[in-house]
Amino acid sequence: MSTEKSKQPFYLKSGFLFLGIMLVSFNLRPSITAIGPLVPLIRADLGISNGWAGFLTTLPLLTFATFSLFSAAIGKKLGNPQAILLALFILLIGSIIRVLGGSDFLFIGTGLTGIGIVICNVLLIPLIKNRLPNKIGIVTASYSAGMTLTAAIASGISAPLAIDLGWGWQGSLLSWSALILVGIIIWAPQTKVPKPIIQANDNEIKINVWKSRLAWQVSLFMGVQSLLFFTLVAWLPDMMITRGLSAVESGILISTMQIIGLIGTFISPIVAVKFKDQIGIILVLGAMYILGFSSLFIHVLWVNFIGLTLVGLALGSSISLAYTLIGLRTGSDKVTASLSGMAQSAGYYLAALGPLLFGIAFDIFSNWNHLIYLMLTFSILFIFFGLKSGRARVIGVGRLGN
Repeated sequence: MSTEKSKQPFYLKSGFLFLGIMLVSFNLRPSITAIGPLVPLIRADLGISNGWAGFLTTLPLLTFATFSLFSAAIGKKLGNPQAILLALFILLIGSIIRVLGGSDFLFIGTGLTGIGIVICNVLLIPLIKNRLPNKIGIVTASYSAGMTLTAAIASGISAPLAIDLGWGWQGSLLSWSALILVGIIIWAPQTKVPKPIIQANDNEIKINVWKSRLAWQVSLFMGVQSLLFFTLVAWLPDMMITRGLSAVESGILISTMQIIGLIGTFISPIVAVKFKDQIGIILVLGAMYILGFSSLFIHVLWVNFIGLTLVGLALGSSISLAYTLIGLRTGSDKVTASLSGMAQSAGYYLAALGPLLFGIAFDIFSNWNHLIYLMLTFSILFIFFGLKSGRARVIGVGRLGN
C-alpha cells in the first residue's frame, strides 16, 4: 500500500494539492486590498472623484457577482483545476493592464482581476469538498487564512512600496504579479489530475439552489460580511488619515487589523464544524462588530485601535465561516458548486453597494460618521442572516437530526 502511494505522481499527493490551494488563496485579495491605501495617489494622479475611487473597489465585486453565475459551469466544462488555472492567467493579465496608464486601463484591468478571482473563489470550495472531504474544516481554515494574510500584507505595504521606494501606485500594484506567476507554476500540475468518475444521486443533481430559502439566507450572509470587509478596506485608510495618520500609517493600521483577523480566520471553520449549528459563533461575531464599529465615534486613536482589533477578529472569522457554511449546508459537491456560485453572485452584488454608496455619500455630505452608520446597520443584518443560515439544515433535505 505504501509502495503504491510512493509511486504516485507528486501532483496527486494531498500535500502538493494543499500547497497549490494555498498559493491560489494568496492571490485572491491583494489586487483589491492594495488599492485602499493608494486611493489618494490614484485620485490625485488620474483626477477621479471619491465616487469613482470607491468604484475601484466596487468594480471587482460587480465582476465577482456577475461571473459567479458562470463559474460553476466553467468548472464543469473544463474541470475545476483547469478552470482555476485559466482564472489565474486572467488575474495576471488584468494586473498588468490596469497599470498601463489612464483611468480606462485601470478600470478594465481591475474588472479582469475580479473575473480571475471569482472563478477561483467559487471553484475552490467544491474542489476541497471533492478532493479532501475529510479535511474541509482545516483546509478551509488554511486557505481563508492565506487570503486574509496576503490581504493584510497588501494593505500594509502598498503605500510604502509606492511612496518610500518610489515605485508609484502603478509599480506597487504591478509587484503582485510575481506572486500570481508563482501560483500559476505551482497550480499547473493539478490540471493533469483525471476527473473523478463518481457522481451524486439524481435528487441532489436536480436541486435548484435559486429556489431554496436556505440558499438565499446563506447568500445574503455572504453578501453582508463581504460588504463590511470591502467597504472598510476601501475607506478606513482615508478616514484614519483625516484623524492624523499618514497614508503609510493608515495602511499599516488596516494591515494590522487583518493580521489580527487571521486568528479568527483560522479558528472559525475548525470550531464551526464541531457543532450541530453555528448560531453561537454568529452571535459572538455580531457583538464584536457592533462594539468595534461603535468605538469609531470616539475620536481617540487608542480607542479606535481597540475597536478595530475586535472588528478585525470578526472580519477574519466571518469570511471563513461563510465559506464553511456553503459546504455544511449542501449534500454533494455539485450542489456545493451551485450554492458557491449563487452565494458569491448574490452576495457580491450586495457587497458592491458599500464602497460605491459611501463614496457618493461622502462626496455629498463630507461626513465620516456615515461610514460608521453603514457598518452598524449591516452588523445587525449580519446577525439576522447569520442566525437564519446558521441553523443545522441541508438544502433539499431540511433540518439535520442530532
